[in-house]
Amino acid sequence: MHNDAIENVLILQGGGSLGAFGCGVFKALANNHIKIDIVAGTSIGGINAAIIAGSMDKEHPERTLEEFWLELAENSINVTNPVLGWLYDKSRASSIDISKNHLPTTDEVNSLLSTISSVIYGNDKFFVPRWRADYALKDPQYFNPSKWTYLYDHSPLVTTLAKYIDYNKLQPNGHPNARLIMTAVNILTSEPLTFDSSRQKITSKHILATSGYPSYNFPWVEVEEGIYAWDGSLLSNTPFDEVIDASPVIDKRLFLVENYPAKVDKLPDNLIEVYHRTRDIQFSDKSQHNIKMSKAITRYLKYIEVLYQIIDKNIDPSKIDKKQLENIRHTYTKMKSKRGAEIKGIFRITRDELFPHYYENTDFSVETIRKSIKDGESKTNQILEKI
Repeated sequence: MHNDAIENVLILQGGGSLGAFGCGVFKALANNHIKIDIVAGTSIGGINAAIIAGSMDKEHPERTLEEFWLELAENSINVTNPVLGWLYDKSRASSIDISKNHLPTTDEVNSLLSTISSVIYGNDKFFVPRWRADYALKDPQYFNPSKWTYLYDHSPLVTTLAKYIDYNKLQPNGHPNARLIMTAVNILTSEPLTFDSSRQKITSKHILATSGYPSYNFPWVEVEEGIYAWDGSLLSNTPFDEVIDASPVIDKRLFLVENYPAKVDKLPDNLIEVYHRTRDIQFSDKSQHNIKMSKAITRYLKYIEVLYQIIDKNIDPSKIDKKQLENIRHTYTKMKSKRGAEIKGIFRITRDELFPHYYENTDFSVETIRKSIKDGESKTNQILEKI
């Protein structure tokens, strides 16, 4: 399926623990021998992308990525207090129509409890709460929370990733498993930041920046002197434009992982579902217009080339201003060098939501992570069978 004239691009959305779905997607692509040339992501998608591109295991980066997710899951702390589950059952039952058998499922209760665990205890392999006792000696503002700008420290991620990523690969001529593109945003200017392994050395600092989501109460990161970055999903959760800008002349086949469905079948039934759908819309893919524009520009460039050849072959050169013709040719060449790539195909792998709940992206339980990986793999295999 791989063609030297076409780049296979994997675009990974952010979404906290939903990133395990993207792990399954990549696992299916690898098992179907689809070589990824560019992998791009933001937030947890950026973390996934960095592991794929810089995997210690060059032959099987999909195994490395899955090992990372299982380590996160196995180190999550699960609240199993039955009283919390009972209270949740009662609160849900009091606000729903029991006659419709819409009682909370075991999965819903377990997901809520996993989220409560993440909020209280964090995850030692990813992020930890700033109020932990061991921070009293190393956090100068520990006893002055009015000055806090974040609640969770996600620097433990650096130690975890050191087991999975060879950072020497993530630089120009570093021979990564795929070209890595991650996104962030400059806090002071609101301008997008793009980290590209073919143009700069990617470090753990860039990974912390792409995943430093303020609404998760993660800190910003100073990636360069005076450049303070937050999670790129604040601007766009789908780094499509950055891929086109980085590689504008080579045709592409896109595999786009959608953690947040753009389309649903029905309206929300209650406020919880309203908030959930609001978040889905906020983080869903909005690159459809840009994809259409990219295709339109490609067609226009082809038309210009055809017209130029007609002029060149059928019109007496003495009747045309030679300088004007050269200017047209120069302008065309310049335009093509900036926007000549054609999107040969786009395959959206969208995560299903069997029951909407607002805390699904903070559920790092082993059961949920394994299921998400399996779902991503299954959904991708279904799509690949039709290609």
